[in-house]
Amino acid sequence: MKVSVDPMVCEANGVCVGVAPEIFDLNDEDELTIVRPEVPDDQADLVRHAVRSCPKAALSLDE
Repeated sequence: MKVSVDPMVCEANGVCVGVAPEIFDLNDEDELTIVRPEVPDDQADLVRHAVRSCPKAALSLDE
């Protein structure tokens, strides 16, 4: 599974960081960084939840 972000849509609300902090991070300029784009199996459910929870629908999954 691979997760990606559309930087033109993302508002850096940080919801995904709160749900899956091992995968997502906000840098010093409030830009979302995907720390691990290739999602480990043990993080898959959290990442799915983060994608569903994104208020701007800026995240996508390729499963």
